[in-house]
Amino acid sequence: MFSTLVRRTAQQSPPYVYTNPYKARKLWPPDFTKISPKHQFRLERKYKTRAKLKWARPRWTKAVKIVQMGSIVFVAVYGVLFLDWNSQGSPDNQPFHGVCCQNGAIESLC
Repeated sequence: MFSTLVRRTAQQSPPYVYTNPYKARKLWPPDFTKISPKHQFRLERKYKTRAKLKWARPRWTKAVKIVQMGSIVFVAVYGVLFLDWNSQGSPDNQPFHGVCCQNGAIESLC
């Protein structure tokens, strides 16, 4: 029963290309051999702009930026405040000793 319904609806509806009420004013893509280089450049620029707008992913870009900045800040804060520089580098020359132990912030590292 369902297969006959599907088959009937597929046979009855003509393709949308032929029934589209909004006809194109110009043939696309134009023949680039017949138009001037200036007009070619305009069309290419218009196409590039439309393609950028179509394929832009603002949420994805924002999420990637937030993750990148978060990881950079995490590594920097961890390296400055929590990394044990006595075992990693020379104990005499600790790179962030003034920042870590300022005002007794982290007593165990001083």
